[in-house]
Amino acid sequence: MTDSWATFGADLHLELGTGGQAGERGGAAPHGVRGVRAGLVAALREAVRGGRLAAGTRLPSSRQLAADLGIARNTVADAYAELVAGGWLTARQGSGTRVAARPVTRPRAPERRGPAYSLMPGSPDLAGFPRRAWLAAARQALAEAPHEAFGYGDPRGRPELRTVLAEYLARARGVYADPGRVVTCAGFAHGLMLLGRVLRERGVRAVAVDPYGLDVHRDLLADAGLETVPLGAGELPGPGVGAVLATPAHRFPTGDALPARRRAELVRWAGATGGLLLEDDYDGEFRYDGQLVGALQGLDPDRVVYCGTASKSLAPGLRIGWLVLPPALADEVVAAKGGSDWTSSALEQLTLAQFIASGSYDRHVRGMRLRYRRRRDQLVAALAERAPRARVSGVAAGLHAVLELPAGTEPAVLREAADRGLVLEGLARYRHPAAALPPRDALVIGYATPPDSAWTPTLDVLCAALRAVVAA
Repeated sequence: MTDSWATFGADLHLELGTGGQAGERGGAAPHGVRGVRAGLVAALREAVRGGRLAAGTRLPSSRQLAADLGIARNTVADAYAELVAGGWLTARQGSGTRVAARPVTRPRAPERRGPAYSLMPGSPDLAGFPRRAWLAAARQALAEAPHEAFGYGDPRGRPELRTVLAEYLARARGVYADPGRVVTCAGFAHGLMLLGRVLRERGVRAVAVDPYGLDVHRDLLADAGLETVPLGAGELPGPGVGAVLATPAHRFPTGDALPARRRAELVRWAGATGGLLLEDDYDGEFRYDGQLVGALQGLDPDRVVYCGTASKSLAPGLRIGWLVLPPALADEVVAAKGGSDWTSSALEQLTLAQFIASGSYDRHVRGMRLRYRRRRDQLVAALAERAPRARVSGVAAGLHAVLELPAGTEPAVLREAADRGLVLEGLARYRHPAAALPPRDALVIGYATPPDSAWTPTLDVLCAALRAVVAA
């Protein structure tokens, strides 16, 4: 808001039309006064509309503007009154005449409509985020935070979080996790970037991966200058491979757990060759059938890098993950991260530390485990009844299931689902380009993704799409 109007008449360059001063003062032009007033109203309205007169700007008095423009004071007063009545100006005793605040009209952007339903894997039910408990933890964490927490942080992460993580991971996942060997990061992808950089600096040229997996992880390793080599069932990494990336508790996307014999083989390989095992424990807390599958890291903490994240247990938007590192690797990863913690908010780390220490994290995981198990059971039952030719596998744990399809039908099912507003992923999407595998048609169903309100209609659309292509 401004009260500076002394140069108003000179700066505004009002164009009052052809009525002009002679029409008003000399009476030579018919309807001269009305013409000048209309021209002044139009000029002021255009100045407001075009932004030359901002909302709140104080206009000169009717006497001053009339003198500046060489017209009658009553003409200016009448123009002001008309603009006040129309909502262009405001007039208050003691405040003068000002430009009124008006809504800004912008061209309406074309409406973008996404799919009506989603069963994309890789996301929890975001509606289940524990907002109230998280807010309580955030308030307490903020109240108790030391002053130094608001400065540039230790690249290892906040000690409060590393301490509670070490205790939780030992208790819940069987991880040997001394706080001094824990480094926080902005999710698993960030942790993998750091590990890729360290491996390349160590002279590693290739990393073995599962035949099916996320291409984004392969791309991150490739960006670090590392080749990814698909590792077949029962095979051991060949010469030149310095690390193995695996999801042993719940292999993604196939959904099975790495057998105990295979775990032992990989640990022996790492010990014999000096290689490293990179364990992505992305959803190990969500197991529904049988005994809990512990982390691979517990078998050999000196050869296994444990990678965890809050993205599946809480929400990916938090961007909080952690690495539990062998002693020989910890300093190198810290150096790769940089001199300060540039990636993870100290307040979010402190909040998560409080959330875990208070028991809220355990309660949340237990509640979501029950919710996801009900979802899984409903999915299996609905498919058995309405699409019996589609066989479900990989459902003992996690947030997704694999739906095996008759040979050659995967593309058609994906098209049919898309036509019905359902977005899905096929198993072919995750296959390593160099994998020597027989064809396998399947869907990867992220049954945790929809909110409760959308779960039933999403399941109905999935079954309808399957019936349309895979007739019983």
